[in-house]
Amino acid sequence: MIRAENLSFGFADKDLYHTISFTLEAGRHCALIGSNGTGKTTLADLIRRPENYLFDGTLETEGVGRIGFVSQFASREKDQEVTVFQYLSGDFLRLQEAIDDVCARMEETEDLDALLEEYQVLLDESESMDADNYETNIRRQLHLAELTDKADLELSKLSGGEYKLIQVIRQMLLRPGLLVMDEPDVFLDFENLNGLRDLVNAYEGTLLVITHSRYLLAHCFDKIWHLENADLQEFDGNFREYNLSLLQKKIDLQEAAAKDLGEIQRVTELVERLRDEATKIVDPLKGRTLKGKVSYLERLQARQIKAPFVEIRQPEITLPLVERNEEEEPKVLLEVNDYSLAFSEKLLENVSFTVSQHQKVAIVGPNGTGKTTLLRQLWQNENPAIRFHPDAKVGFFSQLQEERLNENNSIYQEFYEAGVDTPAQVEALLARYCFDPDSLGKKIGQLSGGEKNLLQLAKLSISGADLLLLDEPSSHLDTYAQMALEEAVANYQGAVLMVSHDFYSIVNCADAILYVDNGTIRPMSGRAFRKMIYKRHFSREYLELELKKSELETKVARCLEAGDWETAKVFFEALAAVVEQM
Repeated sequence: MIRAENLSFGFADKDLYHTISFTLEAGRHCALIGSNGTGKTTLADLIRRPENYLFDGTLETEGVGRIGFVSQFASREKDQEVTVFQYLSGDFLRLQEAIDDVCARMEETEDLDALLEEYQVLLDESESMDADNYETNIRRQLHLAELTDKADLELSKLSGGEYKLIQVIRQMLLRPGLLVMDEPDVFLDFENLNGLRDLVNAYEGTLLVITHSRYLLAHCFDKIWHLENADLQEFDGNFREYNLSLLQKKIDLQEAAAKDLGEIQRVTELVERLRDEATKIVDPLKGRTLKGKVSYLERLQARQIKAPFVEIRQPEITLPLVERNEEEEPKVLLEVNDYSLAFSEKLLENVSFTVSQHQKVAIVGPNGTGKTTLLRQLWQNENPAIRFHPDAKVGFFSQLQEERLNENNSIYQEFYEAGVDTPAQVEALLARYCFDPDSLGKKIGQLSGGEKNLLQLAKLSISGADLLLLDEPSSHLDTYAQMALEEAVANYQGAVLMVSHDFYSIVNCADAILYVDNGTIRPMSGRAFRKMIYKRHFSREYLELELKKSELETKVARCLEAGDWETAKVFFEALAAVVEQM
């Protein structure tokens, strides 16, 4: 359906793709994965609008027809005085109006040829969209997304996550030849993430989805495109099978490379011994033997399998160094008493909680319940219900990246303004966050969402803060960066108050939960929260298996980095057993 051969494209300072080839057949659900900044969004846009790009190679999209798109940034429609059902019906009603208009014009003219052609085009479009059954289809999709009760709600009253799902439903109802979705899971709460999973799995059309969601990757997709280091690897199968096959291939290659190296070392030692003997005794037979062994050595070296370097492009995220005195009673760094939040209607009331030194707390709840607004008001510290300890030094990570980054700055300028003195110091700091020196002159506005979030984290690392307010810090980050962030938060000796919808991050980082419930916030233990989420969203064993799988994948990759393929094999066998259980 879509085919690329030897496609290359890049910018003046960076090659994004070098002679990559791929196919996407009709009806497949393909996940496009890769590290932050590798060009996933650009590749999806190139497929959608190839006329906007000067690229080498070939890209065939003939016969695909209309390509639908869901952006990672779901901006609200200007006219929101409609219900959800009316909004989803709009495209079908406009199509019917166009058909009625053509029919009316047919009654007023004798030249029917042009109108008949226009009429047939509209009928074909109607048939492709199954327009005759649009009402039934809308209700079916709303049911799949668990949004049936929102059908008669005004569009403006939806939460951000619900609105994102409505955008997905709208595009799916139009039945494009290809539907491209760029991180449709960003900021979705657990309920909406399940709704998105069900929509994706029930969709009968062709999908290309950019995602870093460990949950979606585990439950959706039958094809993988992995973009890394200007190359693309294509795999027919699900994400678990892909990871397993990739690691198996790397182990096999490293084992074969090790055997080649062993033979080369053996023959090299033999050649050296023969040369040494040839300098002492002139013997034609030994001379011919030496010549033959040298020739054999050269052939071995020429066909030597190169040991693959298994690069884990994982940033080394660090958070500010905070000293911890185990003998002192932890101080309360933040106290909130009887906090309320209201816009057109009251969202939160009677909210009270504290955050003490060294505590890791997650605020959890559905989209649209005021969590982000609360965190932003904490940062601004202008509400009388909020009180910080006088010695607390607070750092803030915003999901609205422009709040914490000047998009007109170059990366260098941003860190000079943050207190870093020299280019060399900026380069050393950001090398740990997977930024190469050649990219540091870029404007921040040119970066991907994941790269911007890595810059926010890098700025926090030099802030000296002992209390971090983190609003969706794992959003837009690739899988390895998410894991690095979880490790950094777990090792941080300061206090954290984090808004997150990522169940993995919450379980791996938080030791206490503030759960939004019926317009207020109530504390929960981590154990009670996990039990609630298991009941609503996961089988009891699922998360443990998923976490065990991730740990073993990382262990295998680390062993391969060290060239220890024998230990990697042991971990791989354990990994294969876990995947089989899943």
